[in-house]
Order: sequence, then C-alpha cells, then structure tokens
Amino acid sequence: MVVDLKQEIMADSRNASFTSQGLEPIYMIAPTVKILIIGQAPGAVVEQTGILFNDKSGDRLREWMGIDRTTFYDSGLIGVLPMDFYFPGKGKRGDLPPRKFVAGEWHQRLL
Repeated sequence: MVVDLKQEIMADSRNASFTSQGLEPIYMIAPTVKILIIGQAPGAVVEQTGILFNDKSGDRLREWMGIDRTTFYDSGLIGVLPMDFYFPGKGKRGDLPPRKFVAGEWHQRLL
C-alpha cells in the first residue's frame, strides 16, 4: 500500500536528515495514473510547499501538456516520481544531484 511505502521511505536511515526536519517524501502516484512524469529531485520551493511542480517550471509543464492545475493535481490521471523524494541541497554550481539509490530502490515499489 502506498501509505505504508511512504512510512518506509521516511524510516529509511538515509532520509533521517529530512524526516528529522518534519519533511515528508514528495511524489504523486495512484493506481489511476495514465501519464507518469519522471523528474529531477524537487527544488527548494517544492520542498517548502510539498507540492511537485509548484513553481514556474510546473506552470510551463502544464501549459505544454494543455492541462490546468486541477487536472494535474486532482484528477488522479497524472503521476510524478522524482529521482529523489527530497531537495538534495545547493552545490557550488546549482542544486546537488539526486541521490542515486532513490529511483533504484523505490520507484518500482511505488509503481
């Protein structure tokens, strides 16, 4: 069940620095999904709101797809699995890359 997997993700010791801050893993998946978007790790704005593509890139994505926010977030037809469930932080030249274990260990289980 997806709720149980969310708890497992949060309990993973490699996510302790995030869960200790009260952050939950950010992804959108449901059995009804018809379009699945695999994206980069969430950015800082997304981490603050807990809503994927809740920024200018999301506005652009929805425009390209020809759908509104309600369809994207509330229809159950669109799913998003980021390459990391948490914002990995800032590096010298932009955001740090997603942690490599996330997709390999969690994506198939969530699907």
